[in-house]
This record gives sequence, C-alpha cells and structure tokens, in this order.
Amino acid sequence: MTKRSDRNSKPQRHKMHVRKGDTVQVIAGKDKAKVGEVLQVLPTTSQVIIQGVNIKTKHVKPQQEGESGQITTIEAPIHSSNVMLYSTKQNVASRICFSVDEAGRKVRKLKKTGEIIDL
Repeated sequence: MTKRSDRNSKPQRHKMHVRKGDTVQVIAGKDKAKVGEVLQVLPTTSQVIIQGVNIKTKHVKPQQEGESGQITTIEAPIHSSNVMLYSTKQNVASRICFSVDEAGRKVRKLKKTGEIIDL
C-alpha cells in the first residue's frame, strides 16, 4: 500500500550515465553488441531510446476512407543499465568516470581509453 504523500509527490528521476547524442553499445538482451546513438533519455523510468535498436513493428489502421493501413517500425526504449558508452575511435565499450579539465569544467571520460566525451 502506498502512502498518501507518495501519490502527491513528483515522479522520481533516476541519475543517468548516458545523455542524448551519446554513442552506446548494448551489452544485454536480444540486440546485444549493437551500436547506436541515443535519441531520447527517459529519466523517470531509467530508459533510453537508441537508433536502430529494439525495433518494434506497429500496425496502423487507415484513418480515412479509401486509405490503406500501414506497418510502421519504431525504436522501443531499453533500460539504461543494458548499455555502455562506446568509443568510435578505438571501437571499444567502456564505463565512465568524471574528471576536471584545464578550464576547470567537470567532464565525462571513458575509463578504458581516456577519451573525453563532453566537449
């Protein structure tokens, strides 16, 4: 049973290690080892939508008379714990760490390669 205060509160946002525009590799599931760009981040459910990964087909009914129905494909979200950031230069997936650059800004860096992601 949920408390009354839980129903009135805002949905919880999870801290995400990926951002929109990042290149990631899927590490678990039916699309394992696929690489793609993050199109959308859903922090309330801790999920991401990746280009070309987890493709679902949707049958769309005709809206007007005389129009034919369609079968469209869309990318469905997958959990963010099933993806790792990917280095396109060295073709390797890696965890991230945070460091401070010369300008004093906090930046994300790949642990394996030392490549800085945020520019």
